[in-house]
Amino acid sequence: MRIQDQLDHAHVNDENLAFYRAIGVDDLTVYPPPFGGTDGLHTRAEMTAYLQGVRRLAESHGLRFTNIALGGPDEITLAQAGRDARIEAWCDVLRAMGEAGVPTLGYNFKPIGNFRTTAAVGRGGVRYSTFDYEEWERARKEYPGKQIDEAGMWANLTYFLERVIPVAEECGVRMALHPDDPPIAEPMGGAARIVSTLEQYERIFGLVPSASNAMLFCQGCVTEMGVDVYAAIERMATQNKIVYVHFRNVKGSGRYFEEVFGDEGDVDMLRAMKCYKDAGFNGPFMMDHTPQIPGDFEGARAGHALAAGYIRAMMEAVYGR
Repeated sequence: MRIQDQLDHAHVNDENLAFYRAIGVDDLTVYPPPFGGTDGLHTRAEMTAYLQGVRRLAESHGLRFTNIALGGPDEITLAQAGRDARIEAWCDVLRAMGEAGVPTLGYNFKPIGNFRTTAAVGRGGVRYSTFDYEEWERARKEYPGKQIDEAGMWANLTYFLERVIPVAEECGVRMALHPDDPPIAEPMGGAARIVSTLEQYERIFGLVPSASNAMLFCQGCVTEMGVDVYAAIERMATQNKIVYVHFRNVKGSGRYFEEVFGDEGDVDMLRAMKCYKDAGFNGPFMMDHTPQIPGDFEGARAGHALAAGYIRAMMEAVYGR
């Protein structure tokens, strides 16, 4: 059983890796890696060399480099000009990952990012990432150029998966699709959302059946879907569709939620951990969206340390040392 945690590529250095190892992190993910963009790495050789360098540095601190994460660019999600070139760039990322021995890729497929509203305040003055649908609706914002209906989203995702999943298979990489956040299965900001229910996930798995076509089980988002999260764990894990887990807790679901510390939300985290074990899932588990602790501005280190310790305790209570 392993704990995974994340760094921006600009923060991958000896100090931060030593800190992660000290608090009990086992596996490193980089989000975002320096791929694409005006100042990014572009060629397969450059990306391979970068990934190999991060792997060596991580291993020098006793960590494994197991994952990178990418956002779905507009050219792909909205079928804009240059789509095929961007998809081929994704394929080169997958090939570089295979050459460097990085086995998993987290990604999202949404033209517009996450939606949040005014932060709620919790114990000790912490600030929780919060979504209140009524508040969001009062200040509803549209995004010109990102308007797309459900049929278009499904067509664009199918086009993408048909081209990248065979390459991922060849390279030994599993792709983990993150849910919409919040997971509300209606257009938001003018763009349809097609990763907001478990049924949508199973439709996605069926588009290109493969072990490489899988999910990032964000336990907070799944809880926010309003489903029985314990049954959802079993449903996805027994299909071998969970690549890794965002092991976090929330208060509320659907149209109002707060992303809280593991010990204070609506989910019984020990019961959830037992569900993963019973369904045959063996990790990794990682924190996500830690509450902002007052004064903790050094990369939210206190929040990361608290989350890592909490996850380790849950893992050892269920899976053993």
